[in-house]
Amino acid sequence: MLARVKSVATVGLESQEVLVEVDVASKGFPAFEIVGLPDKAVGESRARVKKAIENSGYKFPDKRITVNLAPAGVRKVGSNYDLPIAVGILLASEVIGVEKKEIEGYYYGELGLSGAVKHSRGVLLVGMLAKDNGIKEIFVPVESSSEAAVIEGVSVYAVRTLGQLGDHLSVQVGLANNKLMKPLSTIPITDVTREVEPVVDMREVIGQELAKRAAEISAAGGHNLILVGPPGAGKTMIAKAFPSILPPLLPEEALEVTKIYSVSGMMPAGQALVRRRPFRSPHHTTSRAGLIGGGSNPMPGEISLAHLGVLFLDELPEFPRSTLEVLRQPMEDGVVQITRVAGKAEYPASFLLLASANPCPCGFLNHPYKECRCGERAIEKYRKRISGPILDRIDLHVWVDPVEVNKLTSQDNSKQDKVESRESSKMIRERVEKARKMQEARFAEHNGIYSNSQMGNRLVKKYCKLSSDVREFLTTANTKYNLSARAYYKVIKVARTIADLAGVDEIGLEHVAEAVQYREDVW
Repeated sequence: MLARVKSVATVGLESQEVLVEVDVASKGFPAFEIVGLPDKAVGESRARVKKAIENSGYKFPDKRITVNLAPAGVRKVGSNYDLPIAVGILLASEVIGVEKKEIEGYYYGELGLSGAVKHSRGVLLVGMLAKDNGIKEIFVPVESSSEAAVIEGVSVYAVRTLGQLGDHLSVQVGLANNKLMKPLSTIPITDVTREVEPVVDMREVIGQELAKRAAEISAAGGHNLILVGPPGAGKTMIAKAFPSILPPLLPEEALEVTKIYSVSGMMPAGQALVRRRPFRSPHHTTSRAGLIGGGSNPMPGEISLAHLGVLFLDELPEFPRSTLEVLRQPMEDGVVQITRVAGKAEYPASFLLLASANPCPCGFLNHPYKECRCGERAIEKYRKRISGPILDRIDLHVWVDPVEVNKLTSQDNSKQDKVESRESSKMIRERVEKARKMQEARFAEHNGIYSNSQMGNRLVKKYCKLSSDVREFLTTANTKYNLSARAYYKVIKVARTIADLAGVDEIGLEHVAEAVQYREDVW
């Protein structure tokens, strides 16, 4: 007897329908074979499916079973085919009574030996493909079902065990109504987003007004930022406080980010969407593949996990130069393509690069009180670890002066009053959100563009009109700083963000002048 069950295959962030054909033959020696270009995890499903069926109270057919995963030319990866294979065997062997041997809907999930359906990755993509293909029902693990429940127009059934699903599919006479499963209610995207709860508040950062101003501009426009200064100046503390001033994810942004985390298997069980902008901080020993992604089955790396969020590289020169160089193309294009023998995948990588660095190996070059003990050759070698093209792609360059000790140790009431009077992250975030709303309206007709930093040259010319005075000032600045064409446009985009923070439509001379100061050579 032949049965057909539909499932889904994912390659990168792309998904396609897979037809699971199961034939249970009455002749021949007992066997269990899976064909259709399966990987090792799919091949191992034979043992999991057999025990899951038996431990769910069903009799496993002692016959020749052949499972074909079509189309055969697409490599099938992962354990998510366990559920459709098990359902196909139960249908083909007539263990459960269903009128048709080709049932509607998508079936997706890993089985445990007990018959429990386990948390699986990529469920959001299953729901999105179902909507695109006009499929009305999907059956997915209960712990992953919230991901798909945000997709409107698709009935999501949260499956806890194989036995529960078998009861639901069966149409045997006398079936109790309480055995029928009910679909989940659709979860509005706006109900699962929330404000960031800051671990470090900007109010805790003493002094460093220029660095905090640059952080505000960076957050408002999505601009790359590097903080250079001696050890203990507060660079890392500002970076830790940075997530607290980021605007919340827009609904369409939340879906984009959740797709990446769902495919990576990093979505916590029961969570519907990624609720806050990503903040990734890989160690400087991270490999190139860890940063950009890879593996035999191409998986996203840190730069894709930071999509629409922040990639913080602390002690930037400590990263191998060859590792940093892989950032060049993603920083420019906002996507990364990974090609391996097993296949090719493309992941989005539109991230905000936040970096910190010491000015020299000992860290005390240009320090007002401490002497630098590094030789010129050591300093030159240290700085060469970061290439010119990487620095050129960073919009804001800020020097962070050391904080005076008396400001840290003062405990009198007047000083405490000053602490309370400093701007909190909430106050800064309110300005950032207003600027982002202006950008949201500006780029409403441009899909995939959410911030000023994502503008191409064509959009810069359209939305960044400059007066003759401003153009003349930029010409002078270009002569002084010898700006590249990329840096020239970055200055204009930063000026656009500064104008947005001021709540004005026209870019003025003061906005461009502030933007230019962030191109000062601090490295």
